[in-house]
Amino acid sequence: MKRKATLFLLFCLWGTFIASAQEDMFKALFMYNFTKYIEWPDEYKSGDFVITVIGNSGLISELEKLATKKKVENQSIVINKVNDVAEISKSHIVYLSPAKSSQIDELKSSLTSNPTLVVTDKEGLANNGACINYVKVDGKQKFEINPNNIQSVGLKLNSTLTALGIVIK
Repeated sequence: MKRKATLFLLFCLWGTFIASAQEDMFKALFMYNFTKYIEWPDEYKSGDFVITVIGNSGLISELEKLATKKKVENQSIVINKVNDVAEISKSHIVYLSPAKSSQIDELKSSLTSNPTLVVTDKEGLANNGACINYVKVDGKQKFEINPNNIQSVGLKLNSTLTALGIVIK
């Protein structure tokens, strides 16, 4: 009986792991596709396309896989992992993991003059400075988009993206 219970528990944990990995894969694909509908200033269109992840996240490995296969226009994708907002260097996209979401105000302050797309993963952050925030709706991965926050950091937004997301004003 104990063996069956142990096997059942392992099966459940494995299923949770698979679901989490699949969710991270969808988030990485969303993030890559955001780049098709956001325009960065000219000085950000050369060199590497930098995505910085603040905190630990399964999203890092999915982004790294994606970076080996894809480019943003002619730019190679580079993934940086940092533990704190103070460690961020020039980035096109900054993803603030849920565990680090309390740093949103510090992140906003540090990026005031930088054209950086801030992507988060915690309820309410699209109203608190994030440009795009991942949400689950009816069990499906979706995203909220705040056009005002995107424009306030100096990025241009294609209206197609707003049609794909949940607009927050």
